[in-house]
Amino acid sequence: MQSLVSPCYCGNEQDFGSCCEPLLSGKQVAQSAEALMRSRFCAYRLQNYEYVLATYAQAQQKHLNIHDIAQGAADTAWLRLVVVKTQQKQTTAKVEFRAYYQVETQYYLMHETSDFIQQDQKWYYTSGKMHQDSGPYMQQRNDVCLCGSGKKFKKCCSGL
Repeated sequence: MQSLVSPCYCGNEQDFGSCCEPLLSGKQVAQSAEALMRSRFCAYRLQNYEYVLATYAQAQQKHLNIHDIAQGAADTAWLRLVVVKTQQKQTTAKVEFRAYYQVETQYYLMHETSDFIQQDQKWYYTSGKMHQDSGPYMQQRNDVCLCGSGKKFKKCCSGL
């Protein structure tokens, strides 16, 4: 896996090599549910479906496989992640986030509150509840572009 010297795909200011890459490569485990959720976003973006499957809780893993996860994510370009809030207790947590993605020429928003559990000193994803504003997303001209450039949409990917 190639390290990048730029902000991590998950939206943290750290570079990928010191943020999510050590989790994806198995060199480290997520120290919080939010860190696990951020690394799962990176895994989807990088099409590392083995990692996605491994970070589901065991009860959910029984009903999933890498092929189905890959099929569900086919043609999806994950663009940007914004963590809204995190509520973590000792062995359970909730992470609310907004993930922006693109399928063909259409942008979408996935606004979800995810549930996590900690077992054997590791965090695992169990389930998520979608918020009503999930669905097609209209990028506005003065919004920060979803591609991660930091530029306004109108000066970047809008084509104007």
